[in-house]
Amino acid sequence: MTSFWTGKRVRLRGIEPDDWAAFMRLAVDEERLGDLLHPPRSAEGFRAWARERAAAKPEGDRFGLAIEAVDTGEMVGAVGSHHADPHAGRFEYGVTIGADHRRKGYAAEAVVMLLRFMFAERRYHKCEARIFAHNEASLALHRRLGFVEEGRLRDHVFFAGRHHDLVVMGMLADEFARLH
Repeated sequence: MTSFWTGKRVRLRGIEPDDWAAFMRLAVDEERLGDLLHPPRSAEGFRAWARERAAAKPEGDRFGLAIEAVDTGEMVGAVGSHHADPHAGRFEYGVTIGADHRRKGYAAEAVVMLLRFMFAERRYHKCEARIFAHNEASLALHRRLGFVEEGRLRDHVFFAGRHHDLVVMGMLADEFARLH
């Protein structure tokens, strides 16, 4: 039997200490995309962060996973759930893929695996994603997956010298079940 966490293109796995260099590259890629700007972190800072994440105990339904390409074994991105509220039945999630690995179906497959786990195994009712309005590729991905735009938070985030809109997209468990 194939693992629940392995698909055709990707395998989702826990973060390992050796993933620090891949996370350092993801941080540079996100900055180039125009995402939030953070002060530079040293290689040792990324090493320490990866060691800490690798040893961390799960925090309920809030977790981060590495996305690994099945064919090469290379870490190509990360996905995780956060702001999980089991009482309300709602969670948020995020995904990032390295610049060299985009448009290969990695994000879509990783997101579907994560949503299947959260909806079918953890019995959540709703997933939300918050996406910068200028990130057309991410907005298009979420629409293809079946997310619906629920609102726009105008001038909600400040970075790169100005305010930016944040688009809130959502998907319900029954919508996911019909589509996937």
